[in-house]
Amino acid sequence: MLNDLLKVPHFIRIGASATTLVSLSLSLKERLLRMAVGWFYLSFYALCFLGLMCIILTICWMQLWHGGFAWDGTILMFNYHPVLMVVGLVVLYSAASLVYRLPRSWVGPKLPWKIGHAALHLLAFILTVLGMVAVFQFHHHSKVAKLYSLHSWLGIVTVFLFACQWFLGFAVFLLPWASVWLRSLLKPIHLFFGVIILSLSIASVISGINEKLFFSLNNATQPYSSLPSEAIFANSLGMLVVIFGLLVLYILLVSSWKRPEPGILTEGQAPGSVLLSLVTSSRTPGAWLHLLWQVETRLTVHHTVTWPAGGTVTGLPEGMERLKPLG
Repeated sequence: MLNDLLKVPHFIRIGASATTLVSLSLSLKERLLRMAVGWFYLSFYALCFLGLMCIILTICWMQLWHGGFAWDGTILMFNYHPVLMVVGLVVLYSAASLVYRLPRSWVGPKLPWKIGHAALHLLAFILTVLGMVAVFQFHHHSKVAKLYSLHSWLGIVTVFLFACQWFLGFAVFLLPWASVWLRSLLKPIHLFFGVIILSLSIASVISGINEKLFFSLNNATQPYSSLPSEAIFANSLGMLVVIFGLLVLYILLVSSWKRPEPGILTEGQAPGSVLLSLVTSSRTPGAWLHLLWQVETRLTVHHTVTWPAGGTVTGLPEGMERLKPLG
């Protein structure tokens, strides 16, 4: 129904007192939307490939050069630590952060996406805690000093901020008690620390890879400085993690892939004025799609709109009372 209005290839006048001339060129908007969605999925699939490679390479590193895995307090238990940290603190954390960038999340109710966002973060946090347990159990069993390196400090700070971020997000943004004012106040802080935690996660993983190489190749016949095969492999893994993190930050920062803010079409707002803003504003593709969905829903539920052969649209709500083709 709304599409029938937007496909009219004429200039129209909206409202009795309005003099603004607009052209409803839906094909252009569709092309912009398809382009935005296409570029997003290209970046998204590249990110999925990079994340999977980070996990596989970490597992191969621990399996091929360090003897595999065992939950027994020995060095084999430590080997779970890098794997769980890469999976939880980097890959799953990033996936949870990008939930609101999926084009399907641009329209419709936000609650299912909030639940998915919180659930993925919770799974990432659980795996991160298991990774911490693995390294602390190894240190306790082997009588090795704890929390003395820069890597361990970065990791503890990152996990602490992650815990605070999740509980604050759950309490304020998922539970229904918080007011709109409070959510609006805390949302920029929530987004800021989300990016900070991701950056600290990448830094923790990179420093951890470097620290592991220094320890494992310290007394080896081929020292780290001679760049043996393990060093090349682990350095490549580190570069892959950096590229993965940069791509996540890029997707998070591209404004055209963000879910639009709520309240574009409020109760009592005339869809006619919204259509005027739709065709004259420079909204992002996500906001265009969200706005089209809201207006189409409002018109479909409450109004019957016809376009007779005479050229006058009737049955419109206030603000769209008369639309006439010009020329």
